[in-house]
Amino acid sequence: MGPDYPCDPVNRTTARVNLHTALFRERVWRIVDRIPRGKVSTYGDIARAAGLPRGARQVGRAMRDCPAQLELPWHRVLASGGRIALPGEQGREQRLRLELEDVPFSGTRALLEQCRWQISEPWEES
Repeated sequence: MGPDYPCDPVNRTTARVNLHTALFRERVWRIVDRIPRGKVSTYGDIARAAGLPRGARQVGRAMRDCPAQLELPWHRVLASGGRIALPGEQGREQRLRLELEDVPFSGTRALLEQCRWQISEPWEES
């Protein structure tokens, strides 16, 4: 079987993985799009709600690969403990955007107990 043969098990596996990844990313983007102004969520919270409990890194990749035209509130997604994970200028921009939405900080961390968005788990679309 050649690499382009449709019944090639490798191609079918790759197609399933790509479909799963695409569906996960879309679910992540829909969840992030619903985070209200002044609230934040963590990569881990979003991963659990999207059905991949240990998928915080995959959420980060989905956010990195998000098309700009979706205009998601990317700045409302934080690392565990309310930490800004983005380096340099991106991290400063994220903090500024959150401060403009009155998200409270203590040092370098957002105060999750005051501003964490409660996602219904598993997340359901309305």
